[in-house]
Amino acid sequence: MNERPARPRVVWRAVDGILLLDKPVGLSSNQALQRARRLYRAAKAGHTGSLDPLASGILPLCFGEATKVAGLLLDGDKTYRATLALGARTSTGDREGEVVETCTVPRHDAAGVVAVMSGFLGAQQQVPPMYSALKREGVALYALARRGIEVDREPRPIRIDRLVLEVFEPASIRFSVTCSKGTYIRTLGEDIARALGCCGHLTDLARTEISAFEGRTAIGFEALEAMAADEAALDALLLPLDAALNDLAAVHLTAEEAGRFGHGQRVALSVPSATQAGPTGRARVRVYGPLGFLGLGAIAAGETELLPVRLLARSLPLAS
Repeated sequence: MNERPARPRVVWRAVDGILLLDKPVGLSSNQALQRARRLYRAAKAGHTGSLDPLASGILPLCFGEATKVAGLLLDGDKTYRATLALGARTSTGDREGEVVETCTVPRHDAAGVVAVMSGFLGAQQQVPPMYSALKREGVALYALARRGIEVDREPRPIRIDRLVLEVFEPASIRFSVTCSKGTYIRTLGEDIARALGCCGHLTDLARTEISAFEGRTAIGFEALEAMAADEAALDALLLPLDAALNDLAAVHLTAEEAGRFGHGQRVALSVPSATQAGPTGRARVRVYGPLGFLGLGAIAAGETELLPVRLLARSLPLAS
């Protein structure tokens, strides 16, 4: 009996940085992460801001020490482009679900659609969909939904900064939206359809921009796999950890101060901080030593005591 040849053993390596992946349709965020991780042979990896299998576009992948700042990458605004089909609502809010409702699509013109969409601008409350990764008593909502169970969900605050009609057709519209974290575009699409007097679902969705990486280009698997044998070329695509933290004030330490900070000790600065206090009374800052980026600290406005928040295992070079 012929035995199947064993897969070659992967020798993992220490890789630090952020890869802006152009995720294709059809892969979950975790599937995309594992595929990229294997290409890089990265010992440690994680992703931020999940995209549904239906969705494509920018998915930041964090390797090595970058996983320590991954949580901050979730906070920024994001821009999406979506196509909303009118006349049918699905169980998932997109084309992957079963049709659960059909309706007649009223006649509209582009100006009328724009007027309706303008009502969604600004701060508002949005009820998350059942097909989401949010959890109820430790169980993901999508797992409950697949079992036919629907539970009440509390509305969550979101913000729509920009909502633009790009293509208008009698039975579908394409729009782009810039929104705060936590916004579900599938739910937004259903709400827009409802405001137009009918029902609808998304047929495609792409994330085109993340505020922390504005102007940066995402790279797809075809290009990554073409350079799979060249680790130096792959590593050159990685962004430094602090590349996504430019909205945080920077604090530069001497070698002696950096040593104390790196050991988790508070550091007394000679100049009071000019940062704006956050919800806790202290603002997060980027911290640097002579050898590069050290991690994240916290300091209150007008104070001189720097507290370690998230330390890297080693200093990493500055962002270019």
